[in-house]
Amino acid sequence: MKRKTLVLPAVVGLLAPVLAACGSTDSGAGGRGAIVVGTTDQLVASEENPAPLDPAIGYEAGVWNVLRQTVQTLTTVPNGGGEPVPEAARSCTFTDTANESYRCTLRAGLTFADGTPVTAEDVKHSIQRVIDIDSDSGPVGLLANIDMIETKGDDQVIFHLNTPDATFPYKLATPAAGIVPKAQYPAKQARTGFQVNGSGPYTMKPQVEDGRVVKISFTRNSSYKGELKVLNDEVEMDLFPDAEAMGKALEEKEIHMMTRAMSPEQAHDMLVEPKEGIELTEMPGLAISYLGFNTKDPVVNKSVRQAMAQIIDRGEIAGKVYGTTAEPLYSLIPSSIAGHTNAFFNKYGEPSTAKARAILRDAGIKTPVKFTLHYTDDHYGSATAEEFKAIRQQLNSSGLFEVSVQGTEWSKYRAEQKRGDYAAYGMGWFPDFPDPDNYTAPFLDENNFLNSPYRSREAQKVLIPQSRREADRTATATTYEKLQDIVADDVPVLPIWQGKQYVASRDGIAGVERSVSATSELQLWELNRPSV
Repeated sequence: MKRKTLVLPAVVGLLAPVLAACGSTDSGAGGRGAIVVGTTDQLVASEENPAPLDPAIGYEAGVWNVLRQTVQTLTTVPNGGGEPVPEAARSCTFTDTANESYRCTLRAGLTFADGTPVTAEDVKHSIQRVIDIDSDSGPVGLLANIDMIETKGDDQVIFHLNTPDATFPYKLATPAAGIVPKAQYPAKQARTGFQVNGSGPYTMKPQVEDGRVVKISFTRNSSYKGELKVLNDEVEMDLFPDAEAMGKALEEKEIHMMTRAMSPEQAHDMLVEPKEGIELTEMPGLAISYLGFNTKDPVVNKSVRQAMAQIIDRGEIAGKVYGTTAEPLYSLIPSSIAGHTNAFFNKYGEPSTAKARAILRDAGIKTPVKFTLHYTDDHYGSATAEEFKAIRQQLNSSGLFEVSVQGTEWSKYRAEQKRGDYAAYGMGWFPDFPDPDNYTAPFLDENNFLNSPYRSREAQKVLIPQSRREADRTATATTYEKLQDIVADDVPVLPIWQGKQYVASRDGIAGVERSVSATSELQLWELNRPSV
């Protein structure tokens, strides 16, 4: 019978101090050859998104899990956390005290997987095209404060920023700043299809059926030069339609490990009754779930949103729907990130229908308030539908709301949400990097991830710029407290829960506890078969 492994890495200065534990080094599972990893992430090409794996377009966890293996970034966040360190670069530093000019020098002899040299012009091209393509659903917001990119010779790149930004090294560590060959990625348009080319630890070969990726073979890139230590020669990623199919494949020894997204029931069953030959590894998670709003829609005006915040019982949703895999969240910034406050609990306290009724009455709003709450039924895991049924039940049982729920597949959902088709909707957030900036600016800044019409002048013009001037990230606590209070008062988004991560693996695979970062990204290079 296998035990549960608990892994608690510490991100210096950002995550609360925690303990670390070693993972299993048992051997004997599944034969040799490729290590096979299962996921329920869906990679689909559509008319609206024909280039899901282009770094200028793809901005979701499943896409970044592929890009992480294949493209390099100038910097990387160490596995144990802390400040970014050079990766494709041999050195990077701010060259001014205002944090407005950042210089990187590339490693000597750096090449793409096909042997073509990686130059400073490739780096400039890769990042500039993200800005120029300016995809509605892409990661351009991470790079929006770049004013100009300058190159010196073949190996130096200087980023001139239009505003100070101490978090910029973290942004260069994301796949949004992934380095791709200039000759293969057009400057002004996306590269269609599913092939990815880069200088990262692996090359990749996708298997596609009906416009959908079903499998990706990752082969060790013999030309790779960088910070990462690649501990295997080949990994295969199998994409499953749901957690049930993925779990069955693990039990039948068709895969060695299953990752995103195990269902709460699967994690619970493995905790209560461990299965022979299978180990469950629990890791702290930085993912959050929240409700978003089209704040221009009068149906969900500020008073309605405040009443919803007053009624929804986060503890009940986390406990009954997600069990041990989630805990209630009272801020956009999760409790494991420095700067967190329980802003929503401080303002609203325990759930109260009476207080919600008073909010609506004082605003002159007729009840019940009627609208549809939308969610995606194939992107965040099998429990999402139950979560939104529970939210509907809580709101409607108050007598103040008459809410219906509607599930939509992600390929349509994201586009409709961005267009403002939904008055209220559910979303999840997997952070780009573990800093409180990445839980506030993507939702509150002008070019925000949600394309939300919400505007707070104090947040955009004062607090966010002020927080980015601080190289010492622990000195931003007061600024982030104010930002969290603004969110709790205006409710442009309504946080619901923060999650834990569970990974199940078979005997014979080591490195599992290091194979998923705190930001939920796969690090397949950490997996290996230890010698007996």
